[in-house]
Amino acid sequence: MEKIFNDTRQAFAYKTNGQLRKAYWLFKMMKYNWLISIGTDFILKAIEWRLPVKGLLKNTLYSQFVGGETLETATPAIKKLDEYDVDVILDYGAEAKEGEDNFDLAREEFIKAIGYASSQKSIPFISLKITALARFELLEKVNPGVVINETGLLVDLSLLTSTERQEWERVLQRTFAICDHAGNKGVGVLIDAEESWIQDSIDAVVMMAMERFNKNRVVVYNTIQLYRHDKLLFLKQSAALASARSYTLAVKLVRGAYMEKERARAQATGSVSPIQPNKNATDQDFNRAVEFCLAQPESIATVVATHNEDSNMLALDLLKQDQSRRSITFFSQLYGMSDNITFNLAKAGFKVSKYLPYGSVEDVIPYLLRRAQENSSVAGQTGRELFLLTNEMKRRGL
Repeated sequence: MEKIFNDTRQAFAYKTNGQLRKAYWLFKMMKYNWLISIGTDFILKAIEWRLPVKGLLKNTLYSQFVGGETLETATPAIKKLDEYDVDVILDYGAEAKEGEDNFDLAREEFIKAIGYASSQKSIPFISLKITALARFELLEKVNPGVVINETGLLVDLSLLTSTERQEWERVLQRTFAICDHAGNKGVGVLIDAEESWIQDSIDAVVMMAMERFNKNRVVVYNTIQLYRHDKLLFLKQSAALASARSYTLAVKLVRGAYMEKERARAQATGSVSPIQPNKNATDQDFNRAVEFCLAQPESIATVVATHNEDSNMLALDLLKQDQSRRSITFFSQLYGMSDNITFNLAKAGFKVSKYLPYGSVEDVIPYLLRRAQENSSVAGQTGRELFLLTNEMKRRGL
């Protein structure tokens, strides 16, 4: 592996000896899948039953992977990262709550996050989930009526009732209000990918937002999950459509989550699974997506969001060949993981950020645990984290 990612002195310079030891023991426990499975069930039940586990969680999982309970209490983590030229993607880390009132409250929370981000020089983006603004069943009902290709976008709402059409309009209004505020404040909005049976609806919302707000500047980013076998083609169609409609395509490239859920649903419904046949196919498509985005003369704004060192090195090599791409190409990793990538990229002068959740322990821990269960790359990263932490502890003589 390229030496740039093996420099543990730089990777963990921001951690005290105590923080380094805590991270080591946490990842050591996370290495045991059976313990994680039992622990996840226990933690979720303990929170549901209001058992006194908040203190324990706050000093372990929460402190490793979360910035703070509020934007204000996340500020020290943000400032610490900024000392090492690492930016932040703000993620309101609460699971979506259903109901129009809750969707409106979520809109206001995102607008508040944008205002806070605009006041900090090291927060170029916020993260947004459409399911925080829309009823899941509505997105599921719209999904079959969405057609997206290189020539256009069609959203057929004929299957909706008049009430549901009004509901859909409110989803668009909430999303556009957030994006409009972000554009005025100079903050980017990274819209997350979600389950395949609502993803076309999400893509439709994102593309309408991009056409509206990405004309003269880059505000709205779609997320492309390359663990799906159809998404490399979708990326190319999105680029062609953006070119035809004269707006800038902006994308966050990820391998993706929801894999087990997708496979289980495909089996239960007798449908074809959207998931790649194996990890190698996912890796190949991810790297092809990086190559495609970084080779475009129309300059696709790109966030390379991965813990995979080979994919990050590929992007680095391409940027070295074309320095003009550096201003619109970003890297990102989860807060608390892959510090060897993040901090060494920052030291080398590249734009890199940490995806930083914030919110109450009761809201964020269930969110984190479910994301970890869905995201196989998190589990696969544990061994590498332990290796790097062990090396740094030895270097420090701990």
